Amino acid sequence: MASKKKITKNKKKKSVKKAVKKSGKKKSAKKAGKKSGTTVTLGGNPVSVSGKLPATGKALPKFSLTTSALQDISNKDIAGKRVVFNIFPSIDTPTCATSTRRFNEIAPSLRNTEVFCVSADLPFAQGRFCGNEGLGNVKTASSFRSNFGAAFGVNLANSVLKGVLARAIVVADEKGKVLHTELVSEIANEPNYDAVINSLR
Repeated sequence: MASKKKITKNKKKKSVKKAVKKSGKKKSAKKAGKKSGTTVTLGGNPVSVSGKLPATGKALPKFSLTTSALQDISNKDIAGKRVVFNIFPSIDTPTCATSTRRFNEIAPSLRNTEVFCVSADLPFAQGRFCGNEGLGNVKTASSFRSNFGAAFGVNLANSVLKGVLARAIVVADEKGKVLHTELVSEIANEPNYDAVINSLR
C-alpha cells in the first residue's frame, strides 16, 4: 500500500510540474507576442502590426524600395540627405492621398530633405497618382517586392488590410540616424505633420 501511495504522489508531482511548464510556456509565448508587434485600429477595430518602428537615435534598418521608374533604392541611395518616410496602406484611399498632398506642400520648406511616400501599391499606381495631381515635391516608393515592411515593423498582420503597410512616419538625418517616428494609432487618421517639421529643425 505504501509503495502505491508513493507512486500516486510521484505521478501527481510530475503532472503538476508539466502543468507549470505549460503555463510558463504560454506566458512566455504571450510576452514574445507582445514584444514582437503592437496594435492599431481601423475604424475602432484592433489590427495587429508585425513589429515595432525603428528606435529613435538608432540607425535606420537595411531596406529596399522600388521607385516609380522601377529602380530599386536602399540605404546608400539616401546617404547624405535627411529623409521622411510617409508610410501608409494605399495611395488609392482618401487619408493616404491627403497625406501625400500635404507632404508635397511641406517638402520645399525642409532643407536637404527627401520625402518618400511609401506603400505596397505598384509603382505604376503611385506614379499615376502623383502625375495626375501634379505632385513633384515628394517621391513615391513601393514595398511590393522588398523587405521594407518587415524591416520597419509596419506590416499589417490581420483584418481586411492584411498584407499592406500601417500608417506611420520615420524621419532620419543625413547619417541615417532616426530622429522621429510615429505609428498612427487609428489608420483612418493623418500623421502629425508638425512633429515631422519640428524633428528636422
